[in-house]
Amino acid sequence: MTANNRVVLSSDHAAIALRQAISAHITAQGWVAVDIGPTTPESTPYPEHGAAAARLVASGDCALGIILCGTGQGIMMAANKVKGIRCGICADTFSARMIRQHNDANMLSLGARVVGEGLALDIVDAFLAAQFEGGRHVPRVAMIEALEG
Repeated sequence: MTANNRVVLSSDHAAIALRQAISAHITAQGWVAVDIGPTTPESTPYPEHGAAAARLVASGDCALGIILCGTGQGIMMAANKVKGIRCGICADTFSARMIRQHNDANMLSLGARVVGEGLALDIVDAFLAAQFEGGRHVPRVAMIEALEG
């Protein structure tokens, strides 16, 4: 775990139950879950929730972020608009490890209507356990960052 073991979690209305399960899961592992909601099932715009979580990661207030919506796609797109964010959507553990190891991803996106709770928790574990490898990947991550303008 990093010195900053805070992980922000956010979702839209479609992913509240899975987000809460992930929050409890990572808290039990010693992470500090910063769950910024929502808490009620009324329809809510995923771009706002993705951007809010991304801002907490970009500012350094949280080391990592986990965001969810129905597919994971829309909320990921919103998060990636925030400078300094590298968020990938994953539906398998291999991809979750690779986005951290090769792309220095600081956020993970999941689709609550795509993956079940058991697989989602395995994906989260793979993401949180992986570390950026550096080396040959550093120039590539710098190229991604340069695209932010």
